[in-house]
Amino acid sequence: MINEGCHVSSEGFRVEAVRSAGCEVRCAVIQGVCRSGKLLWIGGSLCLLACCLVAKGEENEPRQSWEGSGPALLNLFESTLVDVIAQSEKSVVAIARVRLNRPGEVFNLEPRLDPFGGLADRSAPPQPGDPDFIPTEYGAGVIVDAKGLILTVAQLIGEESEYYVTTCDRRTFRARVLAADPRSDLAVLAVPAEGLQPIVLGNAATLRKGQIVIALGNPYAIARDGQVCASWGIVANLGRKAPPMPTDRDPTGKPTIHHFGTLIQTDAKLGFLSNGGALINLKGEMVGLLTTLPVATGHETPAGYAYPVDETFLRVLNHLKRGEEVEYGLLGVQPEGLSFAEKAEGIQGTRVDRVVPGTPADRVGLRSQDLITAVNGAPLYDDDDLVLAVGRLPVDATVTLDVVRDQRRFQVQTVLSKYPVRGRKVVTAEPKKWRGMTVDYVSAVSSSPEGFWQFSRPTDAVAVVAVDEGSPAWKAGLRPGAFISHVENEPVTTPKVFYQVVSKHSGPVRLRLVPDGSENYQPVLIVAP
Repeated sequence: MINEGCHVSSEGFRVEAVRSAGCEVRCAVIQGVCRSGKLLWIGGSLCLLACCLVAKGEENEPRQSWEGSGPALLNLFESTLVDVIAQSEKSVVAIARVRLNRPGEVFNLEPRLDPFGGLADRSAPPQPGDPDFIPTEYGAGVIVDAKGLILTVAQLIGEESEYYVTTCDRRTFRARVLAADPRSDLAVLAVPAEGLQPIVLGNAATLRKGQIVIALGNPYAIARDGQVCASWGIVANLGRKAPPMPTDRDPTGKPTIHHFGTLIQTDAKLGFLSNGGALINLKGEMVGLLTTLPVATGHETPAGYAYPVDETFLRVLNHLKRGEEVEYGLLGVQPEGLSFAEKAEGIQGTRVDRVVPGTPADRVGLRSQDLITAVNGAPLYDDDDLVLAVGRLPVDATVTLDVVRDQRRFQVQTVLSKYPVRGRKVVTAEPKKWRGMTVDYVSAVSSSPEGFWQFSRPTDAVAVVAVDEGSPAWKAGLRPGAFISHVENEPVTTPKVFYQVVSKHSGPVRLRLVPDGSENYQPVLIVAP
């Protein structure tokens, strides 16, 4: 049996195969001899894989039965890679983003001569069929529906832009943005195509370090010659955090859930242009969406990271495919990391610094300096763990918190409110309305971290976020920014409750407004349309 496995140094793939039996393996690919206690220099990681596999032979197995099995194992592994790539590459596309021309803006196109030797007219907008076509930005995407739905990263989506999708069979379609969610950095585009081959979705929750994965991408190559670039490697790490990117609007620099520890790290690399490509396993299932988010600040090598295809990913994707807004849970606390002294004492969890009035945390009596040690049974080790555990859950999810207060341990249960997502959202599905008005959670009306803590809100109400001009609600004087606490004397604290209550009334309905978050209120009568 094997006393030790194969060890690789950082210089030139030096392999040491140590066996208790004096075995010898000759392999044309390895081009060398692997003996007990001997060192072997090989030319690549495939040879390393074969050497390690061959080293697993039993010491009592006849030598002739496994001698020379290295090439067979390599051929098997190579065939698996080839088949999986061929199966999945048809689901990877190129996405070109072209910013629309603004007054006074000049397109950055290379000069080109016309048939008479003069400079060709380059004032027209670039087209995908133009040989000099250079989009503002390239990204990759994966087909998630045969009827033309393409998943990519939300980083690629911008204002005043057009998008063109090119498939591996070199068909190009103009695309529209169906939905985009900055919190997950995912977006779905729609193209007028039928019969596309959707990617097979896997489950990143089953991934382990060391598993072999394949990265598919490089949209520039797809757009030019229809060829997807492939690279294989292993899962190097899980639950990595994207580095913070502080801005004036967000001093924390953590706008996505991936800044709190979701990322798959792999040594399979394709470069910056693989943003939005697929990370697949040896079954051909996509387990991650490639991203260059971690390299935005220049800390890491590009394209070595992916967003995991997990329960949260699938929930977000389903909303985006319907053109809907993605909602995330909110607890309503400002977490605070433990001190070095507390950690040295073995204390585990995250402290509550502040509690926002009227939020789920306030309703169950959480206090400043409470120690939260677990969410739904999952242990917490720092404040990022708390943000991620709660932030991955949907609105109205019930959570159980393990809390320590004054040396006393207890549990509380609460229902999450809605997190105020910052960034550019794209929602094309028609929002739910009643008599021309749309309401939302009060916690979702602030779009800045400072505003969330400073804004005066009623504790039990819903917020009016949109009113159609000329509608019954508009004629009654309702405007965005108003808060509704009651419908015909029935309290309404969530949009779901509000729409359930108003659906029971067909005639004029009296609403109670709380315009400034105080005890004062005013009635408003909304007539039937």
